[in-house]
Amino acid sequence: MIGYVMLGTNDLHRAAKFCDTILAPLGLVQVARTETYAAYAPETAKDAIEFYVTTPYDQCKATPGNGTMIAFQAPTMQALEQFHEAGLKSGGSDEGAPGPREEDSTICYAYIRDADGNKICAFCDGPDG
Repeated sequence: MIGYVMLGTNDLHRAAKFCDTILAPLGLVQVARTETYAAYAPETAKDAIEFYVTTPYDQCKATPGNGTMIAFQAPTMQALEQFHEAGLKSGGSDEGAPGPREEDSTICYAYIRDADGNKICAFCDGPDG
C-alpha cells in the first residue's frame, strides 16, 4: 500500500550518516544520493527504494510532525537492539528501549529520535524475530 516514506532534515550529511548506521541492522542500505536526498532500500533488493531522508522541497526548515512516526520491521530482536544502540551512539535520543509495549504481546519495539526530532521506530515479532 505505501510506495515509500520521506523524512525531512536540515543537515543531509548528518542525517544520511545517522540513517546508514541505524538502518544497517534492519537490512536497509543507502542506494542513491543526490545533493537533496539519500535513498534506502533492502540490501537484497536495491532497486526497491522504500525510504528517503531529504531536505524539504520548499527550501523551508524541516520540522518533525507531531504524532508522526516512521516504523521499520526488524528481522530479529538482536537487530532491534542494534538499531536502538546505533541510534543512541549516533546522536539520537531515547524514546523507548527495546521491549514489548503491550501486556501479553510478543511484538517488541524500540524508539529513537534523530537530530532533527523525527521519531523512528523498529519492531519485531518476539525475541526470535
